[in-house]
Amino acid sequence: MRAHLTLGACGLVMSSMVACNTSDTDTARTSATSAAWVMPTASSIDSTAKALMQQYDVQGMALAVIDRGQVSHVAAYGRRSAKSDGPLDTNTIMYGASLTKTAAAVLVLQLVDEGRMALDTPLVRYLPKPISAYEDYQDISSDARINRVTARMVLSHTTGFANFRWLEPDERLRFHHEPGKRYGYSGEGFYLLQLAIEEGLGIELGSAMQTRIFDRIGMPRTSMMWRPDFRENLADGFTLDGTHEPHDERSAPRAAGSMDTDIADQARLWASILRGDGLSPASRAELVKPQVAITSAQQFPTLTAPEGQFHTTHHLAAGVGVVTYQDPRGLVFWKGGHNDSTGNIVVCIEAEQRCLVLLGNDVRAERVYPELVAAVLGPLNFPWSWEYGPKS
Repeated sequence: MRAHLTLGACGLVMSSMVACNTSDTDTARTSATSAAWVMPTASSIDSTAKALMQQYDVQGMALAVIDRGQVSHVAAYGRRSAKSDGPLDTNTIMYGASLTKTAAAVLVLQLVDEGRMALDTPLVRYLPKPISAYEDYQDISSDARINRVTARMVLSHTTGFANFRWLEPDERLRFHHEPGKRYGYSGEGFYLLQLAIEEGLGIELGSAMQTRIFDRIGMPRTSMMWRPDFRENLADGFTLDGTHEPHDERSAPRAAGSMDTDIADQARLWASILRGDGLSPASRAELVKPQVAITSAQQFPTLTAPEGQFHTTHHLAAGVGVVTYQDPRGLVFWKGGHNDSTGNIVVCIEAEQRCLVLLGNDVRAERVYPELVAAVLGPLNFPWSWEYGPKS
């Protein structure tokens, strides 16, 4: 039976996050219904996406559908810039934001497969000099906890660092809890991981990701830093109030989030990740293996952790470069990427080898995602209020 696409109602919540006004534990979504789900047609997906964009005043959005491990549909809608009437298309360069972190995790797992890194070896052991010799780590060089931080902790967001040091009142790096003990989203940890890869292994991150991942998969319009040829078809951003935000031309690769890309390339990337291409079965299993239980009621702020229902009802956990939970349809993993003018998310159903990849050059696209994910992938008890904050 062909799935029917329906529209719901979503509302604005704290900060610039949004969440759908539907229950995260909708008991009507039974496993029997899920098992019978038929993926909608490309035309139905396009119609629903456009209708939702119009409803929520979203200026630009792109999507890709992966079914049974293969890309089945790629599309883009709206416009790429407030300063131009140029359309957003499937080759428009968009900001990958924190989707970069999952690609970086793939690189690390490749290095693990080659015996060049280990997930549980402290990162300082790879460095040719003591951590105190690195200017960026003077703040914590005398804190013994730095000697326990591993790649697994970075990739599962359990380092104990804030998201970024510049968010601290004094803009200094510090530990907020013991490394490895609890989830707390941190881009800061990825800088330490990158230092270990570059200084310790002699591997330049941007070049390695280009050759080992982007070129291998066939992603010609993806890079860890700005390329002048991107300018001819480039998306700028739209903030929550519709303000134009120019694309940031990043001059250096950053494992935490510097990837420029297009939706066609992201479709190839996530299909490859879903299939486990370029990884041993053991490393692919680590990607989605629950590394640490997540007990917080929501993802942000990162350093406060009131208990949430997701710990017991969803078995929410950090994987390696992704977040996971247990759905009636099996394990679901996902990764988001966000800034003031970017809203990205990828949601994948492991057993069905299905993903929906969503890139928005308008942060208001996050208003659309709960309904669009349900329309394309079918019934999922996805913890939207953990990802985007509580309902308004």
